[in-house]
Amino acid sequence: MRFSRSLRFRVATAFAAIGGIISLLMAIGLHVGVHDAGQRLIDETLKAEMQDYLSRRSRNPHSLPPATATLLGYIQPADESEPGPPQAIVGLTAGLHEIRLGDVFYRVAVAERAGKRYFLLYNETLFREKQANLIFYLAVFVGLMALFSGGLALWLAERVIEPVKELARRVHEVQPDSHPERLAEDFPHDEVGELAQTFEQSLNRLADFIDRERAFTADVSHELRTPIAVIRGAAEVLLADETRPEKDRRRLQRIERGAADMADLSTALLAMARERDDERRAPADLAALIEESRDKHQHLLGSRPVEVSLEIGARPHIAADPNLLAIVINNLLRNSFTYTERGSIRIRLDENSLSVADTGLGIPREALDKVFQRLYKGGHSQGAGIGLSLVKKICDRYGWSIALDSEEGQGTRAVLRFQPA
Repeated sequence: MRFSRSLRFRVATAFAAIGGIISLLMAIGLHVGVHDAGQRLIDETLKAEMQDYLSRRSRNPHSLPPATATLLGYIQPADESEPGPPQAIVGLTAGLHEIRLGDVFYRVAVAERAGKRYFLLYNETLFREKQANLIFYLAVFVGLMALFSGGLALWLAERVIEPVKELARRVHEVQPDSHPERLAEDFPHDEVGELAQTFEQSLNRLADFIDRERAFTADVSHELRTPIAVIRGAAEVLLADETRPEKDRRRLQRIERGAADMADLSTALLAMARERDDERRAPADLAALIEESRDKHQHLLGSRPVEVSLEIGARPHIAADPNLLAIVINNLLRNSFTYTERGSIRIRLDENSLSVADTGLGIPREALDKVFQRLYKGGHSQGAGIGLSLVKKICDRYGWSIALDSEEGQGTRAVLRFQPA
């Protein structure tokens, strides 16, 4: 799961949401309670007024019903001196009702006595205005509570996650090749303390692994260089004998080239295992490395009818280990020289890219996405399946890109894009 917001923001948002929801529930409950209490008060007022008027009417049959801004009374059938009730309320049964006359809402009480019907109308305009004001005040209250909860949560979240931020800062400062300081002892024995202890254990295991890897690479460096030097020395001594047949000399030259390649490869692999120190290296001449690689792999063509062309549009210098850069170039050229039976191999270098296009066997479409996987060998491959995977690792290390475009039986085009020094 990916989180696009900070922990502090998420905690503050959660607190603000909780505060807003609680305030909203309180506001709804308060509004319902106030509305119910107001409605009960109006109903009791109507009942009391109705009883009072009926009592006065029994004592004085000519007593007029109430007629105020809030309370209106009607009798049916009405006397000649009394106004008749509105037609909208004539059909109402005895009890309490809610009606609307024009733009005004009324609460109506209806009673029957001695063959007559009595109506009392309570004007709810003021009550409804107060209800609307109450809703507005409650909405403002909910908004202010949400803002207050969010602000308080931001302050609390900053204090709550401060140990996490400190742990993150200290873990970030730990170098991958060194053992960290004691992290867990500076934090309380809670969730953060457990996290600090886990980080400390993981970083210690990582530092131990790097120590073992460095010791291994140092041993390998010593153990490989000695036999390779012996092979190269023996080949040079044998080549110094000019009386040897040309056929033997070519075989010795191939042995010497193979030993030299092995020495360069071991040096490059050891460089891959070490820390990056490319900023301390002089920029490598890419064009010179390409020319050297072309000449070194020319023998792979033998007598095949293949035209090799090299077009150098620029001579960029690359900030990289020359041995690693040579591995990339050698792999691209070796594949073209090995799998091209006839036609051409076009090598082009410009300021930002190197392309190698051939008319060789090509790569099947289903294998094109897998050629950079370690130990993967396509249908025409004769190697161990580590060449292009190593090329991809080197490109990833320096931020370069490598792309292959191929069609089986038609050829392959490899494009390496880089940034010159």
